[in-house]
Amino acid sequence: MKKAALLAGLAAATLFGAKVLASDLFDRINAGRYQAILADCAACHTKPGGKPFAGGAPLQTPFGALVPSNITPDLETGIGSWTYADFRSAVKTGVGKDGKRLYPAMPYPAYATMKDSDVADLWAYFQKVEPVSNRVVSNQLPFPFNIRASLIGWNLLNFSPKEFQPDASKSAEWNRGAYLVNGAGHCGTCHTPKSLTGADKGDEFLRGGNLQSWFAPNITSDPHKGIGSWSSDDIVAYLKTGANRFDIASGPMAEAISHSTRLWDDADLTAVATYLKDVKGDGAPAPTPVAATDAAMTAGKAIYLDRCSACHISSGAGQPSLFPTLAKTPTVNGTDPTSLIRVVLEGSQAASTAAKPTTPAMPSFGWNLSDADVANVLTYVRNSWGNAAPPVTAGQVKDLRAALTR
Repeated sequence: MKKAALLAGLAAATLFGAKVLASDLFDRINAGRYQAILADCAACHTKPGGKPFAGGAPLQTPFGALVPSNITPDLETGIGSWTYADFRSAVKTGVGKDGKRLYPAMPYPAYATMKDSDVADLWAYFQKVEPVSNRVVSNQLPFPFNIRASLIGWNLLNFSPKEFQPDASKSAEWNRGAYLVNGAGHCGTCHTPKSLTGADKGDEFLRGGNLQSWFAPNITSDPHKGIGSWSSDDIVAYLKTGANRFDIASGPMAEAISHSTRLWDDADLTAVATYLKDVKGDGAPAPTPVAATDAAMTAGKAIYLDRCSACHISSGAGQPSLFPTLAKTPTVNGTDPTSLIRVVLEGSQAASTAAKPTTPAMPSFGWNLSDADVANVLTYVRNSWGNAAPPVTAGQVKDLRAALTR
């Protein structure tokens, strides 16, 4: 019905300077809509309760706040006056209209690998979204980071744009997964550690990254810190529904699933799973767990049995699709406990998808657990039931509590 309505209003149109048939234009717009879903454009460019793509909520970076811009085709405040060349340049090189340089919080280093045809489809789609007048001041960084000319140096150091090239030794499915993970999906933007300049550490690809007071876990095939014990079906289920037999998504990943991956084609989800199962971890052996007789473990066990075991079970097994297992999961065994601390302090809400519409929640314990209590219970969780990870300190909890309060 929507296609018929669009075709009825279009006999022919001009796109990229050439005449195209209305039927072809519809196909390009529809393909571009899917590219916008793959790239999760709405996650940054639509703020909660706001008009689609009219500008997002501030992103807190280590260098200050950046506000995602209005990318609707509004002439004055959006990209309505842009050409396709302007758009392509912004997406693939980080340089927009009139030479304005973009900050890499807009993941152009990943989008640079996208095929021009996919970027062209994305452009066709954004020409047809609702124009919204909403002027956004994107750059709210303090001096000297607010000087965009500094990005020339950043790009020289950290950015080598190159379109994705398939690996002939791998399957078509593997290559599709690699294309999505490294390109439109920009998984490394969150899941790869960053250098002092904010660039991805390429030699630690997908081994976990700290961003906006969350830790995106290791999603390599590492059997201890990563998702090596997950099957391809487990990965697909997690991305499609927000839950699998190991974990339930929360925080930014719950948002990514709700707005993006749950809408991906099943073939693309399977391709991503195939690729991720082949991404190697660092090869480091699992650490020795903290001894059960350690004072932090003893105190943590008492807190766990009192506050946590009703939902997560005394064995850490959890309840399928309701309360995540805490035994042998990447988030729990990761080197960085930031997300665990945050969830205990603030609570969390799971993703909502068509397949798993129930959104189980965890209450906040920040109001009635001290910094030492949180550290002890997490040290216990991270070193029980086959888990092994560095202990959490009261200082780590104190610092994150202060950051979240700010």
